[in-house]
Amino acid sequence: MTVQLNHTIVAAHDKRASARFLADILGLDVSPPYGPFLPVEISNGVTLDFMDSPGAITPQHYAFLVSEEEFDEIFARIQEAGLTYWADPFHSRPGEINHNDGGRGAYFDDPDGHRLEIITRPYGSGG
Repeated sequence: MTVQLNHTIVAAHDKRASARFLADILGLDVSPPYGPFLPVEISNGVTLDFMDSPGAITPQHYAFLVSEEEFDEIFARIQEAGLTYWADPFHSRPGEINHNDGGRGAYFDDPDGHRLEIITRPYGSGG
């Protein structure tokens, strides 16, 4: 049996704003609503299904493996949007990117505090 991640639910105070934020930064599209969900599909077929959630939201971490060219494009959009970014998940190195495993990576937050990451090399791939 081949096990693949198909979708995950992303809690948001405003699912439309949060889905649009992610889609705009990553250069993706927001799909039509599916029940209470607003999906954003990434290239391997996995969807992040945004759902309105009242009250406090526990921040989650979502990492996206991108090409070097895509990193440049996404990072430019992060900077153009005036977003704070970090080289590490602990937010201790603001305004920096990392070069883990011989690639590049950066962390930034979405409107609900979810920690988003773009990387050009999978962790542990060497470099």
